[in-house]
This record gives sequence, C-alpha cells and structure tokens, in this order.
Amino acid sequence: MSIGRAIKSIVGHYPQDVEIVVGTALDLYPDRYKEVIHAAIAAQPALTEDVVRIALEKGITSCTNIVETAINAEPSYVDFVATAAAYSTPEELNDIVRVAVVTEPNSADAIVRSVAKAHPNKLVDIIKTAMEAVPFVGEYIVDALLATFPDNADAVVTTAVQESSAQHENLQRILETARSAGLTDEQLTEYAIKGGANAEEVAAILKQD
Repeated sequence: MSIGRAIKSIVGHYPQDVEIVVGTALDLYPDRYKEVIHAAIAAQPALTEDVVRIALEKGITSCTNIVETAINAEPSYVDFVATAAAYSTPEELNDIVRVAVVTEPNSADAIVRSVAKAHPNKLVDIIKTAMEAVPFVGEYIVDALLATFPDNADAVVTTAVQESSAQHENLQRILETARSAGLTDEQLTEYAIKGGANAEEVAAILKQD
C-alpha cells in the first residue's frame, strides 16, 4: 500500500489520531509531504487546520508549499488553511495571503476576511498583498471587509483604491461596492482621492448612478 493510501485509510478510520499518524508519516517520509498532506485532508477535510499545523511544526518544507498543497487538497477550506498558517507563522503572513489568493482566487474575500479577523492590526498589509497578487478581486475584498470591519472603512477603501486606481474598471467596481455597503459619496470621494484616484474620475463614477 502506498503511503498516501495508508494515511487516507488510517486517518479516515481514526481521525482522533491524526497528530500521531501525520506527524509520524512526515518524520519518516519528509520528501513525500505533498502526498501525506493531501491524503490526510482528503480523508478528513474537517481536520485541514490540524494537518496544516502539524506540517508547519515539522518544518519539512516552506510554509507556502504547505499552504498551496493543503489548498489544492481541499479548496473549500482555503480560509482555514490560510488562517492556520498565519497563526503558526505570523512572520510569513504576506506570503501566505499571496499564495492562498493566487491558488484559489474565487475565495479571495473569505481568505482576506479570515486572516484579517485573526490579525486585524495587519489589515492594510493583507489588502495590499491580496490585490497585488490578484487585482480583479478588489471589489469582493472590499465587500467582505466593510461587512466585517465597518469602523475601518477609511483604511479598507483607501488601500483598495491605491491598489486599483490605475485600472478604471476595478476602481469603479470598488467604489460601487463601497457605496452599496452604505458609504456616502462624500466618504467615497475623500477615501478615493486619499488613495491616489483622480478627483474628476471619481466624480464621474459616482455621478453614473
């Protein structure tokens, strides 16, 4: 039986022993970490965070390799993967966000929201990193973060505009999304200009509705 099939079978039957099983497998076969992580998560997706944490603690490869492997194994748990990795290795927060968003761009809003809730003091860095990696997700990120951090609307919109002001369509969608979230045209104008947008362009966008 291959290591992957063995892990999948054991973790599937004995999820309570995931720490011992995955930890031992990574000790014995560190070069086959992708197979081990993938098999364990496939057997018990709900244990994704535990598998990521165990792999990170073993230090068998880079944090970003583990994040990418775990996301590919179970894309629907991408926000849990990113949050677990950011908790275990906060010094690699930006790389974790970048890899997670690039690997699963359709979940960018969930990734950014989850990581930002765990590290609210890094809100601006998280937005910048995500939008630098995948510029078109700006509107979804703004929507998610304004719902989660309504008191930080200034930082959310200003940072998003900074990362998208060179692209008219992205800027327009961000401002429309922020307006739908309840921000006034006065607030949007202030934040957008602070973010480097052209005042005339902002006025034209806001006048369209």
